[in-house]
Amino acid sequence: MKRIVGVRFRERGKIYHFDAQDLELDASQKVVLETERGLSLGTVATPPRETEYGDSERPLKPVLRPANDQDLTTESENRGRELEAREYCNECINKHALDMHLVDVEHLFDGSKIIFYFTAEQRVDFRALVRDLASRFRTRIEMRQIGVRNKAKLVGGVGSCGRVLCCNTILNTFDPVSVKMAKDQNISLNPSKISGVCGRLMCCLKYEYETYLEMKREIPKLGKRIMTEHGKAKVIRQNVLERRVTVLLEDGSEMELCGETLKEYGAEAKNKSTDSEPGT
Repeated sequence: MKRIVGVRFRERGKIYHFDAQDLELDASQKVVLETERGLSLGTVATPPRETEYGDSERPLKPVLRPANDQDLTTESENRGRELEAREYCNECINKHALDMHLVDVEHLFDGSKIIFYFTAEQRVDFRALVRDLASRFRTRIEMRQIGVRNKAKLVGGVGSCGRVLCCNTILNTFDPVSVKMAKDQNISLNPSKISGVCGRLMCCLKYEYETYLEMKREIPKLGKRIMTEHGKAKVIRQNVLERRVTVLLEDGSEMELCGETLKEYGAEAKNKSTDSEPGT
């Protein structure tokens, strides 16, 4: 058993796990940790808990201590340097006429590196930019290109639903989203309807996808031929949430099935089918 704690290094960023050792830590508490990037300051996202952790798994880095006043002062100074670095970097981008957009700046806690996050349509030669930045800030400079989804997560905004973007509030990672998810949920495939502010498919298309698939299994598929009290029929429309289907009868009329009736015909449809089309 090992005591692990979840820590974020940036607001709404991914949660990483560390060895809490014997420290008593609370949610939202600032802590100093040893990471692959050196000494870092993070915020406790999930309090320590006992968990099985095998010796064969990757060893966890330790939490060194709760942050003290000096650590918090250093962190505040770093935030000020980030603002200065952002302003100066934008000046240099304009000076060198680079086709790139600066999104965010991260000054590491121990001052060993400054990371500049940017977006660009094509490959950018930023060697002159890096020289200017290194000369100004006297530390290692890293230019990190990110995608439009990560940009939306860092910048934030309001979605078509009127709420703050999910990626900027509740999502820690990006899950794959496909057009098939929208199609299976009977959502319009109009790009303007299913795309987020980042221009990619909305993350929320995945939220109810598994539920839709489960509910669709309980009703006959589109095109399924079933036997009703009025004769043979073909399923032409579905209302998954209300568990209703509309069928086309042989005489050309339509009939809606729902509730227990739908379950009865749905069960029968699993055992019966016909090759003839309705109305023929």
